[in-house]
Amino acid sequence: MIYPMIDNGNSPYLALLKNRIDLNHIPFTDRGSRLLVMQNGAGLYIRLVERWFKIDQQLAGYRHRPPIVENFNLLDGEGRPLEYTLDTYPHRIDFTTAIGVFSLVFVDIETLLLALPAGACGITFQTHMDVGQTDRRGGVLRVTGNIRRNMAYTTNRPIVENNLIPNADGSLGLRLRLGEGPPAPILLNLTPRLGFNRYLPSVAQSLQEAAQRWHDWFAAVPPVPEAYQRQYYYAWWIMRAGLISTRFYTTREAMTPSKIFYVGIWQWDAYFHALAYRHVDRKLARDQIRVMLDHQLPDGMIPDAVHDEGTVTHLNYPVEADVTKPPLLAWTVWKLYESDRDREFLDEIYEPVTRLTDWWFRENDLDGDGLCEYQHPYSSGLDNNPLWDSGMPVTSPDLNTYLYLQLENLGRIADVLGDKDASRKWQQKAGDLLERMNARLWDSREGLYWAYHNGQPICIRTPFSLFPLLTGKLAPENARRLVDHLTDPAMFWAPYPVPSVARDEATYEPTQMWRGPTWVNVNYLLQEGLDRSGFKKVAQRLRTQTLEMLKRQPDLYEFYDPETGEAGPHAAPVFGWSAALFIELALIEAERQAGQKP
Repeated sequence: MIYPMIDNGNSPYLALLKNRIDLNHIPFTDRGSRLLVMQNGAGLYIRLVERWFKIDQQLAGYRHRPPIVENFNLLDGEGRPLEYTLDTYPHRIDFTTAIGVFSLVFVDIETLLLALPAGACGITFQTHMDVGQTDRRGGVLRVTGNIRRNMAYTTNRPIVENNLIPNADGSLGLRLRLGEGPPAPILLNLTPRLGFNRYLPSVAQSLQEAAQRWHDWFAAVPPVPEAYQRQYYYAWWIMRAGLISTRFYTTREAMTPSKIFYVGIWQWDAYFHALAYRHVDRKLARDQIRVMLDHQLPDGMIPDAVHDEGTVTHLNYPVEADVTKPPLLAWTVWKLYESDRDREFLDEIYEPVTRLTDWWFRENDLDGDGLCEYQHPYSSGLDNNPLWDSGMPVTSPDLNTYLYLQLENLGRIADVLGDKDASRKWQQKAGDLLERMNARLWDSREGLYWAYHNGQPICIRTPFSLFPLLTGKLAPENARRLVDHLTDPAMFWAPYPVPSVARDEATYEPTQMWRGPTWVNVNYLLQEGLDRSGFKKVAQRLRTQTLEMLKRQPDLYEFYDPETGEAGPHAAPVFGWSAALFIELALIEAERQAGQKP
């Protein structure tokens, strides 16, 4: 549907999110784009969402790579730097200066348009490019060597000055001054391709189309109570802005955990992201799953992560082992099915999910006791949790709970597909697995499910000892004792629950990754376990406290301090599954509140 001249003035969503994009901490970007526009004391800069592992030889080298464009500043007609005030919206940035307003928008995923005021003006910036040439409409700059990146800058204003200035390190700077004229653009096209976009579109049309794209995205999402709306629509901004385009191993449009901090697609992140996308774009939701299945190994294992240049399937630190992520695939697929009843998708993924499940039981039950072990800490997703301090492998209650859900949901899927024998087989396997968990991991004295290493319990209280609640099939006494632990302020019911290690443990560190901080995915899974186990009031308390913690912050972060509710000092910003699960929790609350109305 086309709305009449949608812009920040008449779109409630764009107006609501005015200045939520703080360019010092949060990037201006767009769906599918590999460009991040940010700001520091020297001006704007543009980073690329790319790994370049072949150059860096580090999986996280992109975090330290310099921006491809930096010190980007506006000039007046005499070439003097212009001071400006910033207003940001999802679709554009406005720079208000003494000579008028400049506006920056995306034309496509590789192209930015800077709309100029009528008077004489200009721009200046530095690049990390080593070859350049000017022409009558602007110029072209290139990075040469093993990794090639190109940029064209183009305008139809009269050019007064167009100088590429070499720097001592071999890089180039630009100083571009333009004469007066009607509203006109400077087009910046940053691309790995040989061809450029140098076609200058209408400024008014570009501004309108950018606003329309974002307005339509927000208008399509389900409503939530007003108390959650400001953070809810910001979460939906993250879910669109965090998408990256296809490239090499990135076979589908997919959501990164954080465009600033984690470049790639991680397996269980993709599953949580799919939960949110199912409310607005079913294909996009399914593609978060397909992009992982595209790289399933012949033995059934799914990689830990996929990035443009390859996959992560084996690591030699902190131990050497194959690495994957928790098996939440069938659980996610069933949630997608519940929302759209698309039998065809179940048929598409049934065999890959079966092969993954077989791999877990075939390759990860090292002691043959019918329970699976994590062989690498990162396969748990809980990288530095103290459960792994004594070494690997570890038989963990969370892993075997995930596998119970995998078996249970495979049974449901097989039933929908008409294979009643397979459905009974999967359900029987799920029941058998739960019996083994109760027999071997349950400590009746402590009232907890322990992880085990080398046949000995790891007596560190973490919320992962509570995860069997997700089965919804525990003996009432077992379930009650787990909930008593969860709601004990000395252990897990912190001011901002649920810490990833109990508060009274010696290993509790409330700001250190998985050694204490609160994680939204843990809370989401626990509230579902509480619901399934009949503790609906406790589940509601956990949902509402989690929503309150998340909505009070200017961003949505990777993890939170359970004592203060603030973001952890090293937590990634604009974090995908925190956004996705804020959306999920807000929608559950919306449904609950609607059900209470007469």
